Amino acid sequence: MKKSLAIAVGVIAAPASAQSVTVTIPRIDVAEYHVPYVAVWLEPKAGGAARTLAVWYDVNKRGAEPGTKWLADLRTWWRKGGRSLKLPADGVSGATRAPGAHRIAIPADVKPGTYTLFVEAAREDGGREIVSMPLDVPVRAAKAAGKTELGAITVKPR
Repeated sequence: MKKSLAIAVGVIAAPASAQSVTVTIPRIDVAEYHVPYVAVWLEPKAGGAARTLAVWYDVNKRGAEPGTKWLADLRTWWRKGGRSLKLPADGVSGATRAPGAHRIAIPADVKPGTYTLFVEAAREDGGREIVSMPLDVPVRAAKAAGKTELGAITVKPR
């Protein structure tokens, strides 16, 4: 039961009218492909604590080297607050995602203001990439894109 609970917690179902971020993981043509670990978070432009919206990693890996061991490879997120986050975190933690577009709801309790949205990806036997973009709440449509490990990052208002 714990196994299925950990996976279900990572799926953030966003109603059609919710503000959201869509993160695209590109299909990379390499001999040995591993899906990336990904962290998505907001930082207030005026300063303050970072807020993790999603962290995708091998939530089911147990034993001597649990999946959380490699979260430090998401270096920027790790330093900004990932290391102090108790994992798995309800509504934030989830399993790694296959290539494609994945939607994340922006929580309704995010206060109006100016933020920077960060999306960071790190892949075993692959690369690491971070994409950042300004984000105003309430949300206006915005786009950014990665070059290797991340594809399009889109923000949609209500």
